[in-house]
Amino acid sequence: MAGHGRLRAGLAAGSTAAAGLAAFGLFCAGCSSGGTGTRDEGPASTQQVARAAPSSTVPSGTAKPSPRVNAVMLVKGDPKVSRQLKEGLKPCTGDEYPVDTSYGSLTDGSEADVVVNVMTCGDSVGVGTYVYQRRADGSYGNVFAAEVPAVYSTIDRGDLVVTTQVYGSKDSVTYPSGEDVITYHWTSGRFTETDRVHNDFNRAVGSGEGDLPAPQTTQN
Repeated sequence: MAGHGRLRAGLAAGSTAAAGLAAFGLFCAGCSSGGTGTRDEGPASTQQVARAAPSSTVPSGTAKPSPRVNAVMLVKGDPKVSRQLKEGLKPCTGDEYPVDTSYGSLTDGSEADVVVNVMTCGDSVGVGTYVYQRRADGSYGNVFAAEVPAVYSTIDRGDLVVTTQVYGSKDSVTYPSGEDVITYHWTSGRFTETDRVHNDFNRAVGSGEGDLPAPQTTQN
């Protein structure tokens, strides 16, 4: 998807990805007042990212490095993760699962939080993204969950940034019509949306094939 700077949530998808996405149900966790609840299956232009689940506040402080977690076991043992996603989460090759894991300070806790992105094999299309907060007893609690195609979360200077691809009725999984980029900040024990950006993609740029223009130099 040259020229659009899209995240891994929408990279190089094809018919295999479309079938994989159809196999996953859509799941949402409530956020602040007016949570979205469960959504209908299938991509749609009005689709939005799920809201975060409320969680108890934790003492503020600078996060220190967190012990590495088994992200696959964390997701499969999470009651907030849909049954469809758990059943579809299988190794791509050997014992390699299509899971990305990030550690960082999101919830103002003394321990690093964990962001887990689950994707399809081969196509790297995001099908679920979750934030886990480390509790005092060493366990992890789910404080954010979104299961919509195609979704991917990152940590940006203490905020959670969630990107979802937006599809029109005639869009292929490879080429969505645009994307929503939503920023959440942890406030009063929950994630609150603080910014929303929508990008419409130019459909006239083609598949991105061809050489880049030669660099130009100037001299005084």
